[in-house]
Amino acid sequence: MNRLTLSGGRLVCPGNGLDRVDSLHVADGHIVAIGAAPDGFQADHTLDANGLVVLPGLVDLAARLREPGEEHKASIASEVLAAAAGGITSLCAMPDTSPVTDTTAVVELVTRRARQAHRSRVIPIAALTQKLAGEQLTEMAAMKAAGCVAVSDGGRPVMNTLVLRRAMEYAATQDLTVMLTPVDPYLSEGFHMHEGWVATRLGIAGIPVAAETAALARYLALAEETGAQVHFQRISSGRGAAMVKEARERGLPVTADVAMHHLFLTEMDVSGYDSQCNVQPPLRSHADREALRAAVADGSLQAICSDHQPHEPDAKQVPFVSAEPGISGLDSLLPLGLRLVEEGLLELSTLLRRLSLEPAGILGLPGGHLQPGAPADLCLLDPEQIWRLDTDTMLSRGKNSPFLGWEFTGRVRQTLLQGRVIHGQAGTPEPVAG
Repeated sequence: MNRLTLSGGRLVCPGNGLDRVDSLHVADGHIVAIGAAPDGFQADHTLDANGLVVLPGLVDLAARLREPGEEHKASIASEVLAAAAGGITSLCAMPDTSPVTDTTAVVELVTRRARQAHRSRVIPIAALTQKLAGEQLTEMAAMKAAGCVAVSDGGRPVMNTLVLRRAMEYAATQDLTVMLTPVDPYLSEGFHMHEGWVATRLGIAGIPVAAETAALARYLALAEETGAQVHFQRISSGRGAAMVKEARERGLPVTADVAMHHLFLTEMDVSGYDSQCNVQPPLRSHADREALRAAVADGSLQAICSDHQPHEPDAKQVPFVSAEPGISGLDSLLPLGLRLVEEGLLELSTLLRRLSLEPAGILGLPGGHLQPGAPADLCLLDPEQIWRLDTDTMLSRGKNSPFLGWEFTGRVRQTLLQGRVIHGQAGTPEPVAG
């Protein structure tokens, strides 16, 4: 049994209000004590955390790892490397792979490749319907037994309302969270940015906010009928956030997240036809961005995700309307979150609640806590280090980010998964035992 002590770090935990400089002790992959070591405890190895902030590892609810099927964009091995370097210890792999994650064979492939990478924990999310075609339900029970904790439409909404209702009912019987993308394809397919004056000026077909709110209204009605636990992915509008808040106040078992880039960018960032800002859902108005920020601050939106979508250069080096949507977000998730703290929008503990504690709670995942009994999934942050995001500092294979060139304060020094160092300054896994 490996024993590890982290000494002298500032320990911050949103779940129990912990925020003090102290020691933390780990045995057999779990935290066993904070402060004084337990009787008889003798560390095999000690990490000096003096001057560092010790945080619960981040839990990312939406990442495209591109494997299987699109290894020309990225792979599980490449993306968990970036996740570990960004302090992310658990990330949810969306099912829109090729083949789709709709059988136990694909689930087992993803988990096996993740184990071989020896880095961040990968949680495969199962497809709600076979081939994400919206027609036949998947074998949810079998995929849950294989390791899935949720089912998702994979960004491809189920348009047959009866099929969706049956899928939600089946998921409820298996205690599986249903992760849905609130978008009406009839109001969004073939369109590329937010419907507004910027789109009009640029001559680009726009996606109205109603594409999100109409879908939300439909999903909320089914959530109320079926009693399924529903999580809405990537809310992009102030009205969408308000609808989720109202539903939760009525007692519906729903939660929602927002992609980190929607808390910083708006339709104005598309003004130069920047293909790096081609995302789905689209970047919306300044008012929407401010409403989303307020919703994150007050808890109306419970989680922030990376919505990580790495691409090869050719996918973005084309005209805006021809570019494949998506941002490579693992490398910038925590740095941008720290920028929200720097700007005074969030306390550090609130940021960790949105990036770790609540995402873990939404899907019943381990992590999110610094307390005895919790897994030793830890991020050691140097809060003073100033660095720049560029293609050299990004570890994801996808370099498609509108944040290239941004300067950040605060960088991950080390990341631990169940007490094992999966990222260090050199970026290589290190054994715990000394």
